[in-house]
Amino acid sequence: MSPFNMIVHKSAATSAKPEIARGFLGAFRFSRRAIELVWSTSHALTFALAALTLIAGLLPAGIAWVGAHIVDAVVTAAQLVRAGESPHLAAVFWLVALEGLLVTAMAAAQRGISFCQSLLRAQLGQRVNEMILEKALTLDLVHFEDSEFYDKLTRARREASSRPLSLVNRTFGLAQNLIALASYAALLISFSPWAMLILLLAGLPAFIAEAKFSGDAFTLFRWRSPETRMQLYLETVLAREDSAKEVRLFGLGPLLLDRYRSIFHKLYKADRALTLRRDSWGLGLGLIGTLTLYLAYAWIAFTTVMGRITLGQMTMYFMVFRQGQSAVSAILSSVGGMYEDNLYLSTLYEYLETPTRLPSGTATKGTDATDGIRFEHVTFTYPGANEPALDDINLHIRPGESLALVGQNGSGKTTLIKLLTRLYAPDSGRILLDGVDLVEWDETTLRRRVGVIFQDFARYQMRVGENIGAGDVSHFEDEARWREAGAKGMANEFIESLPAAYNTQLGKWFNDGRELSGGQWQKIALARAFMRTGADILVLDEPTAAMDAEAEATIFEHFRALSKNRIVILISHRFSTVRMADQIIVIQGGRIIEHGNHAQLVQQQGHYAHLFALQAKGYQ
Repeated sequence: MSPFNMIVHKSAATSAKPEIARGFLGAFRFSRRAIELVWSTSHALTFALAALTLIAGLLPAGIAWVGAHIVDAVVTAAQLVRAGESPHLAAVFWLVALEGLLVTAMAAAQRGISFCQSLLRAQLGQRVNEMILEKALTLDLVHFEDSEFYDKLTRARREASSRPLSLVNRTFGLAQNLIALASYAALLISFSPWAMLILLLAGLPAFIAEAKFSGDAFTLFRWRSPETRMQLYLETVLAREDSAKEVRLFGLGPLLLDRYRSIFHKLYKADRALTLRRDSWGLGLGLIGTLTLYLAYAWIAFTTVMGRITLGQMTMYFMVFRQGQSAVSAILSSVGGMYEDNLYLSTLYEYLETPTRLPSGTATKGTDATDGIRFEHVTFTYPGANEPALDDINLHIRPGESLALVGQNGSGKTTLIKLLTRLYAPDSGRILLDGVDLVEWDETTLRRRVGVIFQDFARYQMRVGENIGAGDVSHFEDEARWREAGAKGMANEFIESLPAAYNTQLGKWFNDGRELSGGQWQKIALARAFMRTGADILVLDEPTAAMDAEAEATIFEHFRALSKNRIVILISHRFSTVRMADQIIVIQGGRIIEHGNHAQLVQQQGHYAHLFALQAKGYQ
């Protein structure tokens, strides 16, 4: 079975079929939305494109009509000369000048259309990419952890940014060719109504084949999204500085490059099979149109020889039939292209119409500021997972208290933080802050109260100060706040030693960028958390994993001094740090199995005491 035939049996191809069917039956389904999008991008350019399209549609028939009169005028003048009479050449020259003017206007119209399309392409590409990114800002975290969503996003970004203008261009092109065909019809019907019917029927076979293979191409496009995304990922791994060390050290380069080539060859086989079928059928069915054209030529020539039409009319009908056939072909091609654009645009609007959770809370203040945070029978399961990540969690943290979370990787510690910060919503149970359910809180207000450092914190390829300022976008460019937060995060000393201090470019993506050590990056992240001076909940998820034990202890003593009257939640595998917390919970399999302070948990001789003893033994 060929690679292309194989993909037809895949579920992705099967799921695409209903969309393709709807796209063929509603080839104009997205035309209105695409035109509205282009119109909102630039009123002036869209209007100019429409006007020039109208002009370009009317001019060809006028050129053919003037050309016929030129030929007839020349024939008449030649007959007068042979008869010894003086010809009226002024009329010939005026007709030639008129045709020249029309041809010039046609060239100007086509150039204007190209100009408008070029500018619209640039503006519309930016506009659609902004729409894609704006939509991304409204999506929940669960979308970004879903592979099917990434396939949807990949399809939208790869093709859909250019398709709205393509659909509009084809819509205007369809209008232009319909106008031209109507004007040709007015000329051809005077020769024979059958000529118009032949002209229309001759283009249908090629159109049907083109529409069929447009659907096949779209099916292939949807099927290949995961492989395309894998190729992009492999390119990133092979060409990015953050993975270059391991790629070279472990000799991964040839292996990953071979995998990259294998994906290409797999996709290329499917492309080649489709292209071969498409072009073979296109060539065979295109010959029908060519045969029809020359049969029409023979008919027109025979009619001229029989004296039923003049030589000028013959020339005009030749031109009109040839251009009419081109117009019919362009019309059918536009409809087929619009069908194809409709299919690809469905991926854009499928992405843009991804349902999102609308913020429903409005509370900006709790009912009991002394209550702190409560988890009441909270359960949460990741989409697609069989087991809950958190199961029946009950927890109370009062203002001014610190809580440490202990457990193996994957036990649910970070998930608990994501629920607290409303990156996820619990499946059951509720989380309260100051006596009010998080669902009822205004999300912006809630997140301003939380300063958080995740274990996989972002390392922005920006200036040092901007990396810190990211913790509070309302003071993103405030250098005084950068320095204040840098000092609290114990990052000020090494930052001042950098070439441009807080204005030093970080990362290697841009000129003069400096790379930091893991510990220095973690101090930057810690400073970022202190940018939110109004935050009364501080969350540290393995914030010092890249530091040695002594540096971590120093940072946490400093951190505790700065965190009085705040709720502090800490995730760490180092018990020298964990034991400082007012209360400790041990999570295993998504459930709290032990709860107390360090002394209580050691006395219980349970899981915590076992882990503490193991770690303490390592320091003996």
